[in-house]
Amino acid sequence: MTRLLIVDDHDLVRAGIRRLLQDVEEVEVIGECASGEEAMVACQKLDPEIVLMDLHMPGMGGMEAAKRIIDRYKDIKVIILTAESEAPVSKHTIKFGVSGYLTKGSGISEMIHAIKQVNAGHRYISPVVAQKLALSMLDGDQSPLDKLSKRELEVLIRISQGQSNREIAEQLHLSPKTTSTYRARLLEKLNATNDVELSRICRTSGIMNNPIE
Repeated sequence: MTRLLIVDDHDLVRAGIRRLLQDVEEVEVIGECASGEEAMVACQKLDPEIVLMDLHMPGMGGMEAAKRIIDRYKDIKVIILTAESEAPVSKHTIKFGVSGYLTKGSGISEMIHAIKQVNAGHRYISPVVAQKLALSMLDGDQSPLDKLSKRELEVLIRISQGQSNREIAEQLHLSPKTTSTYRARLLEKLNATNDVELSRICRTSGIMNNPIE
């Protein structure tokens, strides 16, 4: 039986998912969280096998929480569950190592299938997302962030959250000098002149919505 943690800032969404899964023998919902911060604590206490993570939440947000969980807990897999199905967002989320991507329009049968696939060690991407990813590549539709490495994207997100060089260095286990180098590289690659412009590019690309409160 797969131990599942549900993370969404809407009570009705969490309750609905739990209700839909309560009769599924292969899945056990072991907890619910309303934020990325709560999810980090719950992962340590409850040891889920899979985290079903909403992408856009106040505070840390689902993407940052997913990335931290993946980095910290090698045995926990993350499935993103979101209303967002645009290719640039899903493409960068997948870059961070999430194991699955579902839209909130997915049916219960697809959700169960995704959980089983991910639990078996496979990656699952909702067909509507996979189609948009494929079309974006065929059409040459690129986000400004496509040229960034995973580490550069991590630094960019933290800059957009208002973190200082010292804070970024501590969280990513880098030296302040290396962090400054990444910041300078981001300014050059994204043709920006300051952190405000970097944050605007990050949000325009749909990669995140809210700064850490």
